[in-house]
Amino acid sequence: MTIALGADHAGFEVKQAILRSLQSQNIDCIDYGTYTEDSVDYPDFAHPVANAVEKGAADFGVLVCGSGNGVCITANKHAGIRAALCWTSELAKLARNHNNANVLCVPARYISKKMTGNIVNTFLNSTFDGGRHATRVNKISC
Repeated sequence: MTIALGADHAGFEVKQAILRSLQSQNIDCIDYGTYTEDSVDYPDFAHPVANAVEKGAADFGVLVCGSGNGVCITANKHAGIRAALCWTSELAKLARNHNNANVLCVPARYISKKMTGNIVNTFLNSTFDGGRHATRVNKISC
């Protein structure tokens, strides 16, 4: 499994914690930045992560910004992306089970690093239920 990671300045520390956790689990990661806490624009990191997932260079993406909204909106502009903003493990599980989400977006300013780790692990270890949910997911693309 390969995970594409990206964050803006507000999500930098959380992204680093996610990166360390995934690497400790021997999960391959592609880190698209940012690499410091200097102010940056979140689309500059959300687009490369979305592209990596869309083109198959990564199985899933994880994006982090202050609220999670900016990176989520940006990623969802890509046709092959189903990005989900999740702030609990239950939402992450449902995003995978019911929506076949392929990019997880988390709000760095509103949840702890520990909670974020649980959310990421839940997201990556959950599967799409298919069935009636597949019919709905197939109606998403324009």
